[in-house]
Amino acid sequence: MFSCPQHANKYIPEEYRKSAEALFPPDEFAALKGPDGAVAAEFAKILGIGGDYQSLLAVNQSDWETLQFLAHFQNNLDLLIQKTWVEKADEARKEQLEDQIPGFIAEIEKGDFQKALKDFSVILEELAWLFFGAQSAQDDFIEYALRIDIPMGLFWWYGAQLSRLESAIPTADAESLWRVLLIGICYLTNF
Repeated sequence: MFSCPQHANKYIPEEYRKSAEALFPPDEFAALKGPDGAVAAEFAKILGIGGDYQSLLAVNQSDWETLQFLAHFQNNLDLLIQKTWVEKADEARKEQLEDQIPGFIAEIEKGDFQKALKDFSVILEELAWLFFGAQSAQDDFIEYALRIDIPMGLFWWYGAQLSRLESAIPTADAESLWRVLLIGICYLTNF
């Protein structure tokens, strides 16, 4: 997994740190419960996806609007993966990543957010590798991404935090998991 040591939070600009840490609090126990709706909505707004995020939260995961958005997500992610230039040795990674997306979407459509969260972490790890190469595995990756673009850096910080929820899946409710997943889905759909 791309690295996000706890000290990486100090690189988040002060004006965003409060919202970011409310989404995934430094207190391990508090983070395990998952974010409430207002916290997740505020973080989505910071990432520039607040409108899509709010409209999708208002509908059921199996509604036509959500299914249409998931199709857009898959198309955009496929385009991102296909257009990413990688060394010949990493071509197989691109293909494997493309093959994972339909299963991830099927899990969401079934409402299996626990499994989807685990798979999404893998998807984000591989996507970070395709975009940034070995840099994505370095301890300073989040700092590096924040220097490139703050919302993009916050997105990768968010991606690295997902593993904290994976260990707490039995205590996190489906609604919280959906809120967390939807942040990443909306961001990548609009990337």
